[in-house]
Amino acid sequence: MSIYIIVEGKNDRSKLRRLVSEEITILCTFGTLNSLKLESLRKQVRDDEVFLFMDNDSSGKRIRGVLRDAFPDAVQMYTRRGYAGVEGTPDEYIIAQLEKAGLEDYIIYPPPSFL
Repeated sequence: MSIYIIVEGKNDRSKLRRLVSEEITILCTFGTLNSLKLESLRKQVRDDEVFLFMDNDSSGKRIRGVLRDAFPDAVQMYTRRGYAGVEGTPDEYIIAQLEKAGLEDYIIYPPPSFL
């Protein structure tokens, strides 16, 4: 069974790509959702495991609402209000969200930084 994380934009995908293994496919909505894009996402995901990780802004909430209807069994992941979207969320917070979602086996932990 494949695992998919759906995000809004390519910068969100780039941010997550550094933190999760290649075994997880990261799909983008590119900030818009029309019926063609939604159908394309459904075809790619099929019945596999889906995680939704959207920005905590009006656009992200709107997209999450549509995707929640399309993928009712998807696991919801959230960034904190005040962060500049998923791409502006600190790695440590994203890692905590990935762990909370049960994806710890796929996390690429950054090396500890020594000051």
